[in-house]
Amino acid sequence: MLRRRRGSGGSGRILQWSLMLTLGFVGVEILAGLRADSLALLSDAAHNFTDALALLLAWFGYRVAGRPADEVKTYGYHRAGVLAAFVNAGVLLALAAYIVFESCRRWLWPRAVQELTMLVVALLGLAVNLVIMLGLAKERRRDLNIRSAWAHMLGDALGSVGILAGALLIRLTGWQRVDALLSALIAVLIVWTAWDIIREAANILLEGLPRGMNLATVIEAMRGVPGVLDVHDVHIWSLGSDTHALSCHVVVDEVASSESEGILKEIKRLLCERFQIEHTTIQFERALCEGCPIPTRRRR
Repeated sequence: MLRRRRGSGGSGRILQWSLMLTLGFVGVEILAGLRADSLALLSDAAHNFTDALALLLAWFGYRVAGRPADEVKTYGYHRAGVLAAFVNAGVLLALAAYIVFESCRRWLWPRAVQELTMLVVALLGLAVNLVIMLGLAKERRRDLNIRSAWAHMLGDALGSVGILAGALLIRLTGWQRVDALLSALIAVLIVWTAWDIIREAANILLEGLPRGMNLATVIEAMRGVPGVLDVHDVHIWSLGSDTHALSCHVVVDEVASSESEGILKEIKRLLCERFQIEHTTIQFERALCEGCPIPTRRRR
């Protein structure tokens, strides 16, 4: 069985506080949007509520992924966070489609709004999002689930910037279509961010090669271990965002069992230190199995 996920509960607490802060801001934005008769603020409130759902999913995925392996889930719950990230990214795509739809409507039928209220609320929203993004910045580099929540916050921060810029331009020029144009540009960036998350999450769920890893490089490094003649039937996949696994067949010299143990330890050390692959299943062979390719590496 795999060990419990690394790290403390710091990220979980950050996600909890971020969720409460986002829900509080949603309430403020709804009240401000109704007071200013601003469709932009009300739409952004819906965007923020989606972010709250994303944070809730991320927190749930983080908690579940941290559960240790058991007799049923022998690999543990690492992919719970990946599933949450996949759902979050799908919501991002749906949200981007809605923003494009609303921006087209506003372009055709612009409405006058109270731009001063928009400015104040946009500044508050930007501050909230930056605080949350700062709290999640460290963990997003190694956790796809938290990165998806961070991407939601980035999209909303850009939304606040768009509202801020739009309100300033409306106040200065009176051109109401500025908001629609900025919303469409933000939607494009959201799609780009969401697609990257979906692609990586799908790769993990389909047990593809971990991102940034080269199969030929791993095989060649293993063949460089003294005593190894060849490596074949290699499979490398991810159990979660930062947990990788490998299984393979290794052809070795006719050596004593004690030396075989040393070779196994060296291979595991190499895989762990160089490629961050900690979970390995390695089968030694003294002779090639039927149907396997002839080793390309000769005894030195």
